[in-house]
Amino acid sequence: MTTTQDASFVDHLPTNVAVQFFDRVAVAPGAEAFRFPVGEAWESVTWKQAGDDVSVLAAGLVSLGITPEQRVGIASGTRYEWILADLAIMASGAATTTVYPTTNTEDTAYILGDSESRVVFAEDDEQIAKLRERRSDLPLVSKVVTFSGTTDGDWVIALDDLRRLGNELLDREPGTVKDRVAATGPDDLATLIYTSGTTGRPKGVRLTHRSWVYEGEAIKAQDILGPDDLQFLWLPMAHSFGKVLLSTQMACGFATAVDGRVDKIIDNLAVVRPTFMGAAPRIFEKAYSRITVMTASEGGAKEKIATQAFAVGRKVKALELAGKPVPLPLKLQYALFDKLVFSKVRARFGGRVRFFISGAAALNKDIAEWFHAAGILILEGYGLTETAAGSFVNHPDHYKFGTVGPAVAGTQVRLGDGDEVQIKGPGVMNGYHNMPEATAETLTEDGWLRTGDKGSLDADGFLTITGRIKDLFKTSGGKYVAPSAIEAQFKALCPYASQFLVFGNDRNYCVALVALDPEQIQGWADENGLVGSSYAEIVGSDAAKKMVGEYVDQLNARLNRWETIKKWDILDHDLTVESGELTPSMKVKRNVVESTQSARIDALYAG
Repeated sequence: MTTTQDASFVDHLPTNVAVQFFDRVAVAPGAEAFRFPVGEAWESVTWKQAGDDVSVLAAGLVSLGITPEQRVGIASGTRYEWILADLAIMASGAATTTVYPTTNTEDTAYILGDSESRVVFAEDDEQIAKLRERRSDLPLVSKVVTFSGTTDGDWVIALDDLRRLGNELLDREPGTVKDRVAATGPDDLATLIYTSGTTGRPKGVRLTHRSWVYEGEAIKAQDILGPDDLQFLWLPMAHSFGKVLLSTQMACGFATAVDGRVDKIIDNLAVVRPTFMGAAPRIFEKAYSRITVMTASEGGAKEKIATQAFAVGRKVKALELAGKPVPLPLKLQYALFDKLVFSKVRARFGGRVRFFISGAAALNKDIAEWFHAAGILILEGYGLTETAAGSFVNHPDHYKFGTVGPAVAGTQVRLGDGDEVQIKGPGVMNGYHNMPEATAETLTEDGWLRTGDKGSLDADGFLTITGRIKDLFKTSGGKYVAPSAIEAQFKALCPYASQFLVFGNDRNYCVALVALDPEQIQGWADENGLVGSSYAEIVGSDAAKKMVGEYVDQLNARLNRWETIKKWDILDHDLTVESGELTPSMKVKRNVVESTQSARIDALYAG
């Protein structure tokens, strides 16, 4: 089955990312473009100010000898300077190689070496140290430009040094950047994003200017965002989800508040008060857990009111979604609960959010409906690095929980062998860098991308993702199990769970490994006779095992017999990016966990 929406705008796309950016500068020079934290305060820049700085930095790159389509690396967390650097690279005609700040020294050197990057923007001394340690492996890197690290006046220079070089070049040759922008074509390389695979070396995904420009214009065509909106952006810019939101901003013209510090998200939301934000499901899971645990700890009348409020909220929203009238008594109850409960939930996110966009992993339907009951709409989308992120997304006026929405305008979808989701459109990569065999395995001869995800399409073209095909397993009894669906259900049931991983391939029953959230479990421990206990003591306690067991029982009551969890164990640590068990976009590296915890898993089948 193939579905597509009207895509007449595709014939009139800006030529490249730099044109898209400078067009926005020309249309709204005095409007706010970005704001970012400086100390405890926030500073703001207009589109013209950003445009002028990008032009100077782009000229600086040219003065360093950067030529069209050569790669320039960015090893940094999400911050305003990341965006400036990326746009300057685009305006110089070069291509950005993205490196997560959490990437280890070996992989950082591999990515920059494989991409043949010539200049690297390094956030701080930590990133510079990685480059120095493997400098002998990076003979092509002629200069490192640091945002806030220590310079040496030679190999490592400051952003202001690059500005000085740019101004000097523009004084001599004022048309340099304009000429580079004009010479960059839609099929020229714009970005190399290396996927954080679970095994083997990262693969460099080659994305063109057309891919990014198309993604932004496709969201603009949905008419859901405009210049009056305000985005809060914390997502890793080295990830396609963060990067596509930059293209969307340039197409739609809204302002963006930028701060990549994950531990500051909730605090920042209260200050910034955005109208929308993109996030990975783990952020919504943590917020859901925090609020439900807090409510339960209050007990008494407050807990009873909150429980009743969400029951009423779910009824009201279900009727509205079904297009049915809401009876007056129910409306009045909802209005009361909105004042007593829901308004306080919304206030935690700044009070102005029109909708959130969830991507990078599957969002549990129950959690989406819980937020919806409180008047917070989470629109789930779907895409891959190989499709420049957004290929499907729900619409604020037409959405279905549990699905990732219909294909965005200009993108086609079909289901291949084994119901594999396959995608074709302007957002699709042109291959993996230096990996022709991997490219041939992923792209069909007629241009369709094999996603590796199993899915289904309904009559309206809404896509439901069942899970990664390689993650689906068959028990020794011949029954197929989709672990991700079971895992998402458990995290919606148990507010103390950080992760829940199901295994059972070729085994006669399913088992699970449980990781508990350090923040949430500490509060639980204080109320269950474990005050002052360490994380390891808490998760190893009989009380914690009893609590988890009760939630597993609740989960099993919802599952088919062959899916039920017969045995489980609690890990002595939470999964983290730093430990290598999560990707920077907070997806579990299932193969890594299965390998490192193989003895623990085998023990669940012993005897």
